[in-house]
Amino acid sequence: METDTEEEEEEENEGAKEGQRDKGHRLHTPIYWFLSILSFLEICYTTNIIPRMLLGFLLEKSIILFPVCMIQFYLFALLGATECLLLEMMTYDRYLAICYPLHYAAVMTGRACTQLVAGSWACGFLIPMITVSVVSHLTFCGPNEINHFFCDFKPLVKLSYTDSYSVKTTVSILSLIVTLVPFLLILVSYTHLLRAILRIPSTIGRKKAFSTCSSHLIVIITFYGTLIVMYVAPSANDSPALNKVFSLLYTTLTPTFNLIIYSLRNQEVREGVKNLLRFQG
Repeated sequence: METDTEEEEEEENEGAKEGQRDKGHRLHTPIYWFLSILSFLEICYTTNIIPRMLLGFLLEKSIILFPVCMIQFYLFALLGATECLLLEMMTYDRYLAICYPLHYAAVMTGRACTQLVAGSWACGFLIPMITVSVVSHLTFCGPNEINHFFCDFKPLVKLSYTDSYSVKTTVSILSLIVTLVPFLLILVSYTHLLRAILRIPSTIGRKKAFSTCSSHLIVIITFYGTLIVMYVAPSANDSPALNKVFSLLYTTLTPTFNLIIYSLRNQEVREGVKNLLRFQG
């Protein structure tokens, strides 16, 4: 009897270990590879802006050299453009997983994921170079005080005494490519996703899928919507106060939403953290 009991306990332990390994294996799927890149982007994004913003609040006035201002502006544009494209890639991943589940493993391979991420980073590096180049060639004189908490496009252009029409047009076109095009592709993908969800026979499955999709859409609409208002249609809002409010939405609130939706509300991530803490304990 004792031998049978020991064997049963060993089988249960092995089963628990296999279950934990299976949960851990799920965290190595393509969507979590994209999420790890997104997390890295968010860390760099907030690190580029928040420390200087807090310093400005503390000192009421902070001095930033023009080259440092251009570097901050370039990093902001780089990370923002990369995140726009990465969110579109993540939506494409979910579109394949839900609408074409049988083809998903063959299409979304490790090589394909790497190429999608590399393409997002490459566009993120190259496109802002044009923006920074045209802005840096403007003539700045006078008090050179930026009415903002970081070096953004509008406050910089307002300091220039040269004709900035061509600069605004160039930035609007580039922003159109980086923000509006991926945003429209995301909306089309979610239209197909919602149709696929409505065909799910299980009520619980539909509610879970709708909950996830609605959360993602809130983040996407907040992030892309504010970027489109700020950069694609720059004449739509000329109020410095509203500019700051919109900037806060995509620099602080969106990363917070991403943390809640992709981590704290994700059952598999929570289970993975619990298993990690259990093994370390």
